Amino acid sequence: MRKHVFITGAGVSADSGIPTFRGKDGFWTIGSINFTPQEMATRQMYIEKPAEFLHWYFKRFAEYRNTQPNKVHEWLSKKRLITQNIDGLDGKAGNAGYIPIHGRLDKVTLFGPQEKQLELINAPWDELANEIGSDDSDAVLKDLLLDVFRISRITMKPEVNVSLKPFVLLFDEYYTDMYRMSEAVDWMDGATTMVFMGTSFSVGITAMALEIAKKNNTDVHIVDPEPVDLGLRGVRYHRMRAAEFIEVADTLGI
Repeated sequence: MRKHVFITGAGVSADSGIPTFRGKDGFWTIGSINFTPQEMATRQMYIEKPAEFLHWYFKRFAEYRNTQPNKVHEWLSKKRLITQNIDGLDGKAGNAGYIPIHGRLDKVTLFGPQEKQLELINAPWDELANEIGSDDSDAVLKDLLLDVFRISRITMKPEVNVSLKPFVLLFDEYYTDMYRMSEAVDWMDGATTMVFMGTSFSVGITAMALEIAKKNNTDVHIVDPEPVDLGLRGVRYHRMRAAEFIEVADTLGI
């Protein structure tokens, strides 16, 4: 029996109106006034400048919290899926068991050590939305964010086991079982086919998946209008959007 594992990136959510990460309008091409995205999206920035970090995170991600899934998410809803996306659209589409390997927009944790297993808590976005006025300045928004994330305006530092932290894997953090890493490895190791959809192969999980696929002689399919040439033998490239691929997947036995 063939076991398919699907690994998705930001490209599958583009049709829902969420920008990809590295396109011309992507999240990682847009920074704050003083910092690049690679500097902003770090645990260190959250610790040292939490108001700046939370403001950037809210503007880049939380405003998409009510976005709805598209037909690709719906097609993937019954698949064994590992996604790099934090948008939660796969869960909204009905995939109860998918692995959000980089976290979830709709969840936060208490601030604590990376290696500790922390409880997932519903993110306070609705609470924040009730407090924001249409004419509020960025300074007011930053103060509100500090309040809902339980960070003192006096110390301006997150406090362990008190403050909240978005449940998202940041650039200077590492994969742990908070992000179901062991389960993801088991899925990839047991796969007979891996299908990569809408990913630029610029993050650790894709490199790990390719190493496992190479070791196990796993069939690999890449779905992308402009795919990265991986330089690996036997990889099948499908130069199309994810929405186009799902129309032909049955003919490929996927």
